[in-house]
Order: sequence, then structure tokens, then C-alpha cells
Amino acid sequence: MNELFRAIPAVDICLAALCEADPLMIDAPRSLARDLVTAFWDQQRKAIREGRYSTAGQLTLEARLPDLLAHVRAGLRSRFSAALNATGVVVHTNMGRSVLAKEAREAVITAATGYCNLELNMETGGRGSRHALVEDLLCRLTGAESALVVNNNAAAVLLVLDTFCKGGEVVVSRGELVEIGGSFRIPEVMEKSGATLREVGATNRTHLRDYRAAINENTRALMRVHTSNYRIVGFHSAVPLPELAELAKEYNLPLIEDLGSGSLTDFSSFGLPNEPTVPSVLAQGADIATFSGDKVLGGPQAGIITGRKHMIDKLKSNPLTRALRCDKLCLAALEATLRLYLDPEKARQSVPTLRMICRTAEELDKAARSLGTALRKSLNSSPETSCRISLQADVSRVGGGAFPQYDLPTTLVCLKPAACSPTALKAALLRTDPPLIGRLEDDSFCLDPRTLDVADRPVLLRVLREALALAANGLI
Repeated sequence: MNELFRAIPAVDICLAALCEADPLMIDAPRSLARDLVTAFWDQQRKAIREGRYSTAGQLTLEARLPDLLAHVRAGLRSRFSAALNATGVVVHTNMGRSVLAKEAREAVITAATGYCNLELNMETGGRGSRHALVEDLLCRLTGAESALVVNNNAAAVLLVLDTFCKGGEVVVSRGELVEIGGSFRIPEVMEKSGATLREVGATNRTHLRDYRAAINENTRALMRVHTSNYRIVGFHSAVPLPELAELAKEYNLPLIEDLGSGSLTDFSSFGLPNEPTVPSVLAQGADIATFSGDKVLGGPQAGIITGRKHMIDKLKSNPLTRALRCDKLCLAALEATLRLYLDPEKARQSVPTLRMICRTAEELDKAARSLGTALRKSLNSSPETSCRISLQADVSRVGGGAFPQYDLPTTLVCLKPAACSPTALKAALLRTDPPLIGRLEDDSFCLDPRTLDVADRPVLLRVLREALALAANGLI
């Protein structure tokens, strides 16, 4: 064992070898690189004690340099990094939700590269309003009289309730009191706004008479919250939006619609249920509709508020609006995304979220077969990376709280590694650059082609080879 320990090379020799192998290492912070090299050899010392090495030759710098290089690269990379999504969840909250369209990415680069007209009036040269950059587009696409953008939909709901309902009651059906991501709940958002929640109806059934009975001198608004992240099935009923709009009008109360994920697209022709779109809820009588920009819309994180002009004007004058406003990068990406929606067919092709949702089962089966062939060629030339590869019919999900319980047919590419377990492969893929996130199904590591771009295939093959080698050698 002592002979094995003595075979471990000095840290300075390792650092020199790393710089020779990868010139980019020359500019790496020296102290961090040194710590990473030390940590790598500490792992090998542990492996020696566990009897996983038998000869000193296995521990030479020449033998371990590829693994050392991968370890140091992983440690040096930015904490914020790109990732490959092979889960089949299109709007994946843990992975940044929607992927921006090419046009939106280019708009962000333009906004970030130099000065811009964020709050510049292009007619007078004086102070303008950032709200005007996307307001006309939103009105055109939704049929709203006016619009406002803040930094997310929870902020949008908070601003609306703070402006119109503070100190009063908001009537909401008990079955719509949703919990959104990160354990934030609609009642808690209401409480922070200074409004009081007035629950009506039962969990599964609420009638118009329940809303009417709850209205009193303290009522400030009626509110509907779209149950975008769950479904109540069976003995269930809810008040149709036009009927609730008539009741609100009768009592001169605003009707607020929180659509959550929100959409400008009718997905029913693609096999998904006919979820309410923003234009449809405004046309049916909602005075205010709020929704997210980075979910089904496929844009940047934003909370979009559309509705009556006199109400949006009040929102704009609320001091809270400044605290919740979006920056130039968000507005640049949002405008570019919305412009694509002016041509619905172009949006379906150009907005990655829409394109992935609308991919057919036949298209995905073909993509899975192509990927499987590429994997066999790339992985099965070495015992370390060899895998048994098969295809399996399965389902994808829209994600992001949209279309719960509705499955999108897909074909998975399933890997059973020869030299490690699927669980070890999954763990190793978290250390690659970029990391690859997939699914464990039936003792296999599975890739869903729905959320994989063909352009990323060379990178995908590389990281799989690296991860299989790491897992096979116990270096995770």
C-alpha cells in the first residue's frame, strides 16, 4: 500500500501537466486549481485504502490525467452553467424553465452589449417609459386595452391585490387556493398584499350563489385562480367565467383572473385539452388577467398583467411597481418573443417551448431511433462505456404547472451500462460539463428526445462517454 501511495505525483507536477494538456488551465485561479488537484488525489488515496488499486502504474500521472483533467474542469466551471435536458419535461423549473428563441437570445445580447432606449422617448429624446416597449404588442396579441410587465406572476398578483384590494376582501373559490412552486401559496400572497381572503364553496364544487352570498361592503374584487398545476375530477363544478363576470359587473367589482402559466396558443389541435388562453378570458369578461412569461409563453421570467386601461394605469402609479419592474434584458427577450407570436405558425416553429410541446409521437420515435444508433456507435467501442441500448414508449410532460395529468407520447432511449449502475451514471452526469439530466426508469438511465436538440448531440455523446468512464472507475 505504501508503494501505491508513493506513486501519487506531486501537485506542482500535476498543475504543469494540466496546463500542457489544456491551455485554458493557464488562466485558471492557481489556488483553486491546486485545491482541486489535492482533492482529486485524496479521493485516490481513499480508493487505495479500499483496495481498488492493485499496481502503482494505475496511479501514474499519465494513467490518471484524463480523470484529473475532468475533475479540475468540473471544479473550475461557473456555478451557473448550461445543462442538457433529457427528462422530457419541457418547462423544467429546476433547469431554467423555457428556452429562449434565437430571436430573443439575440435581443438580449443587443441589450447587454451597449446602451439602449430602455427609458428613452424616441420622439422627444427625453425620459420615456419602459412599460411602453411591449405594451402595444401585448394589447394586439391579447385584445387587452392596456398591459404591464413585472418580474414574475406572483409579483403580478401581489401588485394587483395591493392596488385594488388592500384593506378589503377578495372572494375566491376554495378549490382554487393553489400552492405554487417553492411552497408559496395564493392565500399567503394575498396576505402580503393587505387583502383578506374570503373563501367560498367547497373544494370540489362552487356555485354562483356562493359568490353572491359572500359579497358585502368590504368586498374589493372577485378572483379566479386557474388550477394550472392540479386537477379536480369527478363530482366537480365551477362557475363559468362569463357568469362570474356578470356578477362582478352587477356589484361594480373588478374580476381578476390569475392564469398562472398562461398561454396565447390553443393546444387542442395537438392533443392537449383546450386550456383558457389570455385572449379568451379577457373576451369573456375578466377585467385583469395575469400570467407568466417564462412558462408556456416560452419567453423570459416575467409577470404579465393585461386588462382594462383605467386599472392598468392605477397599477403603473403604484410605488410597488418600481420595486417589481423588469430590467432591459427581460424586456428585450420578451419583446422578441412576442413579435414571433404575430405569426402563430412562425411562433410554433421558432419558440422552443411551443416546438417541443407540439412534437408528434412519430417524430419523436424517429428521433429516438436516430439517437439510439448514434449512442451504439459512440459508446460500445470500449468496455468502460459500453451500454445495452433499447427504445421504450413512454410519456413527456409540459411542466411548469401547465397541463397536469396530461401526457405527451414519446419514445425513450434507455441505457443499461455494463460497468456501472444506472444510478451511478446519473450521478456522474451531474459532474460533466455541461451536466446531463435524464430519467431513471425500470433500472435504466433514459433520455427523452423531446427536450434534446439535435445540434447538442456531439456534446451529449461526449458527456455520456466521460460520465460512464467516471462511474466505471468509481470516481464519483
